[in-house]
Amino acid sequence: MKQRPAAVAGHTCLIIGILDIASAISPHMQETRIERIAPYVPGLAEEVARAAALAAGLLLVMLARGLRRRKRRAWEAAVGLLAVSALVQGVRHHALIPATVSVVLCVALVAYREEFYALGDPRGRTRALWNLVVLGGSSFGLGLLVVGVRANQEAGHAITFADRVQEVGYGLIGASGPIAYRSDRAGDIVYFSLLALGVVTAATSAYLALRPVTLRPADSDERLRALLADEGRRDSLGYFALRGDKSVLFSPSGKAAVAYRVVSGVALAGGDPIGDHEAWPGAIKEFLRQCALHAWTPAVMGCSELGGQVWIREGGLKALELGDEAIVDCQAFSLSGRTMRNVRQMVNRIERAGYTCRMRRVRDLPDEEKKRLREAAAAWRGSATERGFSMALGRFGDPDDGDCVVVTAHQDDEAGNDRVRALLHFVPWGEDGLSLDLMRRDRTAEPGLNELLIVAALRGAPGLGVRRMSLNFAVFRAALARGERLGAGPVLRVWRGLLVFLSRWFQIESLYRFNAKFRPEWEPRFVVYPTVRDLPRISWACLQAEAFVVLPHPAERLRQSLRKRPAAREEKPQPVKVTTP
Repeated sequence: MKQRPAAVAGHTCLIIGILDIASAISPHMQETRIERIAPYVPGLAEEVARAAALAAGLLLVMLARGLRRRKRRAWEAAVGLLAVSALVQGVRHHALIPATVSVVLCVALVAYREEFYALGDPRGRTRALWNLVVLGGSSFGLGLLVVGVRANQEAGHAITFADRVQEVGYGLIGASGPIAYRSDRAGDIVYFSLLALGVVTAATSAYLALRPVTLRPADSDERLRALLADEGRRDSLGYFALRGDKSVLFSPSGKAAVAYRVVSGVALAGGDPIGDHEAWPGAIKEFLRQCALHAWTPAVMGCSELGGQVWIREGGLKALELGDEAIVDCQAFSLSGRTMRNVRQMVNRIERAGYTCRMRRVRDLPDEEKKRLREAAAAWRGSATERGFSMALGRFGDPDDGDCVVVTAHQDDEAGNDRVRALLHFVPWGEDGLSLDLMRRDRTAEPGLNELLIVAALRGAPGLGVRRMSLNFAVFRAALARGERLGAGPVLRVWRGLLVFLSRWFQIESLYRFNAKFRPEWEPRFVVYPTVRDLPRISWACLQAEAFVVLPHPAERLRQSLRKRPAAREEKPQPVKVTTP
C-alpha cells in the first residue's frame, strides 16, 4: 500500500471477492468452527455463512473498480464488506488466509482513508436498469454454478438444464424450485445462496433507482447559446457543446464554459473553452477542480493551438498533435485550375446525371420535410450507432437549431418525382462560418455525390453570409502527408504505413484524401492530457465517445427501443420525395 494505495486496494479487493465466491461455491465441507459455536448462537449456520460469503464476494468484485478510482462510497462499502468477509471466512479452517488478507486490507483502508475522497459519478435512472441487467445476469450465472455443483452430487433424481434454470429463477426470489436434495443441508446452502444473490441484485438496483439524479442545469443551453452568440467565431467546434450528452461547467464570472462528457473515468472536453478568452482560465480551473473532486482523468479532444497553450499554462497538462481541421475560404474557392481538375470532372459528371442541389437554413424547412430528411439520414447511416462527439451535434431539425444549414442533392426518378439522394448538415461557426456536422448519402446513388454537395455548399455559402467553412477533421494528417514525400525517414514511413493499415477499419487516410481535394487551409488540432501513462486510457475513452468502440449498454438500448416502438409499425423509410417549387 506504499505506492498507489487506491490501485493496490482495488486489485486486492477483487482477489478477495473472487476467493469469497470460490469458497462459497466449493462443495468440500470440513468441520468448521462455526459448527462448534452454532448451538450457542441461534440462527448461525454453515448455510448462512456460505450465502454471506457469496454475497460479500460479489459486492467486493463490484467495488474493486470504485476503489481504484478513489471513490468514497466504494471505500465505505468495502470496509464494511471486508469486515463481514473476514468474519465469515475466519470461522472456517480452510479459509484462514483469505480471512487474514481481508483483515489486513480492511485495516489498510482505514489507515489510508484520506486517499479515498472522490465523489460519485453523475448518472441517470438508466444506471439502475443497467445494474439490474448486468448484476442480474451475473447472479443468474453464479446461481447456475451453485446449483450445478450441488445437484450432481446430492439431488435425488436426474437433473436437466431446464430444471436448473427453473431452480435458479425461483431461488433468486426466495422460492423453492423443482430440485429435491438428499440432505437438508445441501438444499439450505442452495436456497440461502440464491436468496443472497437475489437480495444483492434487488438492493443495489433499488439504491441506484432511488438516489438523486444529477441532471444538466436547465439554463445551461441558454447560457451556452449566449456565449456562442458573442464569441462563437473563435472555435469551429463551439456549437457542438450543445450536444445533449455533454455536461457544462462555467467560470466564476459566467463568461466562459467548458463542455465535457465522462467516459470510463475520463472527463473529455471537446474543443476550446467557450466564451471570452480572458475568462478561459476560470472555466479551466473549475473543470480541473471537478475532475480532482471526482477522481476523473482530465483530457481535451481537438483543441486549437491557442486553446492548448491555455490548457497547458493553467492546468500543467501536456499536448500532442492529433490531426488537422480542413477549413475552406468560400469566397476564394473555385473549380478552375489543374489542381481541381478531378473534382471538376466528377461534379460535371454527376450534374449531367440529373442531380441538383439546394442549400437552406433549417428554420426554412417544412416540418414534414425535416422529418423525412431525418428518417432518410438514419436509413443511410453506415452503422447501427450514431458516431461522433467532438465534431457531431447528434440531432437534426431541432427547432433551437434554426441557424444550422442543410444541403440536399435531388434527382428525378422514373415517375418524375423529386427524390433526395444525399444531404449535408452544417452547424453555425459564429456569424460568418459553418462547420460540417453530418454527411449522408443513399448507398445506391452514384459515387461523387458527396463532392457535388461540398462544392454546392461552398458556392452557395456567400449567399447566406458565410465566408469560411470547416470540413472533416483529418487525424494524423501531417504524418500521412510527410510520410509519402521524397526523403521521408524510416520511422515516419513506418508510422504512415501503420496509419494506412488502420485505415481499413477507421477513416484515416480516406478522410485526409477527401478533404485535400478542396485545397483547404489546415489548422492543427491537439489532444491535451495529464501524463503519458494516461494516454492509453484517454484513447480508449475517445474511441468510446466517438462510438468507434461500442460497449453493450442494455439499459440504453432498451430505452431507445421503447422510443422507436411507435415508428416500428410504419413502413421502412423510403427515399425522400419533395415537390419541386
